[in-house]
Amino acid sequence: MKYPLNCEENFEKSFLFWLAKYVKFKLNSLSNKELKNPEILAKINFALTKGISNIEELDALAKKARNIGLSGVNTYFNPLKKLFEYLKFYKLHSLKQIDEELIVEILASITGSLSDASKKNHRIAVINFFDFLDKQNEEDGKSHIFDINLKNWAGITGSKGVKLPEFMSEEEVKKFLDAIENADFKSNTIRNQLIIKIIIFTGIRVSEAINIKMGDISEENDLYLIRIRSKGNKYRIVMIKKELIEHLLKNVQINYMSKDTLLFVNKKGTPLTQSYVSRIVEQLLFRAGIRKQKNGAHMLRHTFATLLYKKQKDLVLVQEALGHASLNTSRIYTHFDNDKLKLAAQVAKEISER
Repeated sequence: MKYPLNCEENFEKSFLFWLAKYVKFKLNSLSNKELKNPEILAKINFALTKGISNIEELDALAKKARNIGLSGVNTYFNPLKKLFEYLKFYKLHSLKQIDEELIVEILASITGSLSDASKKNHRIAVINFFDFLDKQNEEDGKSHIFDINLKNWAGITGSKGVKLPEFMSEEEVKKFLDAIENADFKSNTIRNQLIIKIIIFTGIRVSEAINIKMGDISEENDLYLIRIRSKGNKYRIVMIKKELIEHLLKNVQINYMSKDTLLFVNKKGTPLTQSYVSRIVEQLLFRAGIRKQKNGAHMLRHTFATLLYKKQKDLVLVQEALGHASLNTSRIYTHFDNDKLKLAAQVAKEISER
């Protein structure tokens, strides 16, 4: 069924109406291989059908969907949430006032400090959303066509302007590990220490860590082998020295309420969320006196990859360890190889002496 583009000539209400419909469309077209709780998805769909009153309500529903395994919704919803917040400043009275020039102007503000990958995600989300509107709106038998394709948007720089990920130095890692050892999370201390150590010692994604099952962990001599389900429902193995986590693994409390027999769950037996794990990392960084622009759990993955490349100078090893599909994704970590820069500094010194 098609709907009029504007709701009572109220811009914010109209945008939220269509954004809710779009989120529902994406939730039911994304891959559901990772879906953990179909009942919650049904409740989310019902809430979206009934209608939402503000962006915070829609944001909460999108987070619920992410937490039950539909993580791809973030790629589409988050850029559009930012777009909505910026559009409110323009005091528009109709969605028909939006055109490509306005979208480019807003994207320039939203994505100025982002990486090319994030800018591409914003471009994809915006194009996809307005393409959805082109096909779904109708009034008096006619549709309003936005035809937004952003072909000439200069936000994406290609290979230029690569944004380097945040990471910890070796000295900071030592302080961080000390903070883990001394952490007190009450009844959850062992569980929280274990998941953070596994992430920083293997470089796996947070989404991969919270889905580890006890049966995914096996032993081989002085190593634990952990079977990881990666992006695209692919599997890989990561390894970690027993001495690093053995005492935690043997003492972690198994919650048998978890239907999926997951290792890292809350009291109700449901999986830990990515935001919860990031909050743990933020607390540990604060206790260790470490300040970073981006202090979420994903920074631990960047730290592992950076130190791995610095020590081994093996890009293929970084690719395999992190589960990157392309070697180009791993290439970002070569920017942290300071040895050649030190040689350049030495040459400059020698020139000066001559």
